[in-house]
Amino acid sequence: MEHAQTDSRYWYGATEAGQRQRAVEVLQAFRLYRAAEVAMRRRTRDSMSMGENELLVLRYLLKAAREDRQVTPSELTRYLGVSTASTTAIIDRLERSKHVVRVPHPTDRRSVRVVATARSDEEVRATLGDMHGRMMAAVIDMTPEESAAVVSCLSRLQEAVDRVDAHPAEDDASDVLP
Repeated sequence: MEHAQTDSRYWYGATEAGQRQRAVEVLQAFRLYRAAEVAMRRRTRDSMSMGENELLVLRYLLKAAREDRQVTPSELTRYLGVSTASTTAIIDRLERSKHVVRVPHPTDRRSVRVVATARSDEEVRATLGDMHGRMMAAVIDMTPEESAAVVSCLSRLQEAVDRVDAHPAEDDASDVLP
């Protein structure tokens, strides 16, 4: 009895020579990069003793500070897509750890702003600085054509995943499963 050769099509369906194989290799490389990035973010959260949302808020606040933007708790709620109560709990934890402070809003006495502290900026820089340097070193010598290809590819992938349907069409089922 013959043994069937293991098919490694997984999500991509039957591969054709050339173009389709290269596309599969690119998508697999991005999956590996994404897994490495997720692991790096977990290590960063662990080293800073923060959860995912706390780190997201901190990065958002630091970016807003660089842009000279004021951030309210309601803006953070919209950004995170969580409840007001969850946002309050996140801000409370970050305030207790001295990563953020609440300050009066300059134009609305009923509101407060949330601001990252200098300590949090220093901690993020110390924790992520070496990694950002390694990432920059990995891409700094790319040619303009290589850079344009990567940026274009990432933009198209972002567009593709932003348009994910809730349920795949019936006729696409054969391309999804091996």
